[in-house]
Amino acid sequence: MGMLLLLNSGFYFSMLSWEAKRFILLVVFFTTCILPLLTVSLMALNPRFDINMPKSTDRIIPQLAASVFYYFGFVLLGRISIFPVLKLFMLASILVIIALLLISFKWKISIHMATMGSLAGTFFALSFRKGMNPVYALLVIVVVSGLVGTARLAQNKHDIWQIVAGYVLGFLILYGVVYFV
Repeated sequence: MGMLLLLNSGFYFSMLSWEAKRFILLVVFFTTCILPLLTVSLMALNPRFDINMPKSTDRIIPQLAASVFYYFGFVLLGRISIFPVLKLFMLASILVIIALLLISFKWKISIHMATMGSLAGTFFALSFRKGMNPVYALLVIVVVSGLVGTARLAQNKHDIWQIVAGYVLGFLILYGVVYFV
């Protein structure tokens, strides 16, 4: 969803043809959604695997697989001539997953909020870097971030510190990579 929003955000991505956008979206959807979903589905066949992943260590194998699949997407996007920031977005996403993986050995940080923070960090970095103001996209991101965080709290999946830490981690990594690299 983040890549779809990024490609239609009013930044210079609007110069891409529909075919290029479609290819990028297909690569990203396949490597960041379908492949990780298949991995978790295969793991769910094991009766000892709890699909809810209540412990932080339950998330290690899915996160490791996701980082490999994100890297695969990064490599595929590297084979075509696209804007470098899209490849940076994928590379920084890999860094977020690896950071989440390392933290998950000790603590159950919110992956959902890390994702929302990553998207917010990307848009803020692009806004400052390009001198643009995508106010509606940022508004949507902030509202959806609040809804996701509230949902995670209401379901008792995380406490407030896990939510805040996830958001801040994602924001800082993506902002840093997109703005400074």
